Amino acid sequence: MPSIQIKRIYEKPAKEDGYRILVDRLWPRGMKKENAPFNEWIKSIAPSAELRKWFDHQPERFPEFEKRYKKELKKVEDELDRIKLLAQKKNITLLYSAKNREMNQAVVLKNVLTKKLQ
Repeated sequence: MPSIQIKRIYEKPAKEDGYRILVDRLWPRGMKKENAPFNEWIKSIAPSAELRKWFDHQPERFPEFEKRYKKELKKVEDELDRIKLLAQKKNITLLYSAKNREMNQAVVLKNVLTKKLQ
C-alpha cells in the first residue's frame, strides 16, 4: 500500500519517495530550482505568512501552530482531497525546508492526510 512520508528538501531523493510535493510557501534557502527534484510545489497548502511568522519555529508554540494550521487547511480541502487520491495510488513525499524534523508544517500535514486515508 502506498504511503505518505516527509523529508527535508535538502536530502537526496530516493526511488521510494514516489511523488514529491514541496509544501513550503517560500522557496527553500540556498536551493537552486534545477537542483530540487520535486513533482509539484503546492504553496496553497503551506501555512499562511502570518502563521509562519508567528510560529517562528519556536517549539513551545508548536501545539498552537498545529491547531491554527489545521484550521487553515480546512480552506484547501480540494487540494487535500487531490493529494489523498494520489496517495491511494503511489507513495507521496511531502518536502519541507525547516531544520526541526519533528515540529514543522509537513508533520501536521502528513497527520491530516493520513487521517483522510483511513
